[in-house]
Amino acid sequence: MADTTCFIGLTRVDATTAGGVMAEESRSPAGLMRDARAVFEELTEKDIESVSAFTRDGDGWKLLVEVLELERVPDTTSLMATYCVRVDAQGGFLGYEQVRKYARGQIDA
Repeated sequence: MADTTCFIGLTRVDATTAGGVMAEESRSPAGLMRDARAVFEELTEKDIESVSAFTRDGDGWKLLVEVLELERVPDTTSLMATYCVRVDAQGGFLGYEQVRKYARGQIDA
């Protein structure tokens, strides 16, 4: 299985300038995930197909998201990518990093 650990060295993006999402003091995990998805999609202009992991990471959160990179026919040969998205405890977007590319039909053994 591919290593999905990611390290972000990006400057924090103010959520009010990227997606119009405001960070709050106490956030639900579902709200954090929705806001992180919205900012990622705006910055990358790529739609997230699914969230494959959502875990606590120190003082913040880490999401692993699956994104369609290149559509092909048949669909099982389309190129997908996994991105690690990090947000702080209040929901502030910290950054993202691509951690894996794979064919949609590929199975990890």
